[in-house]
Amino acid sequence: MGLFDEIKEKADEIKEKATELIQGHSDQVDDAVDKAGDLIDEKTDGQVSDKVDLAQDKAKEIAEEMDTQD
Repeated sequence: MGLFDEIKEKADEIKEKATELIQGHSDQVDDAVDKAGDLIDEKTDGQVSDKVDLAQDKAKEIAEEMDTQD
């Protein structure tokens, strides 16, 4: 097995574990994402708030998708 295959296998394991952890807890993940984004906005004086908002939206979307996976 090559290095790329090992990395891909490990990434799949991490994704599977993350899915298990998120299922049933996407609301908590959303709250954590909001808090992290607010902290970043505070520390950067809102200079990158548009990028933070996009990242928050994407993270919440992914959490919701992972929460509904079987």
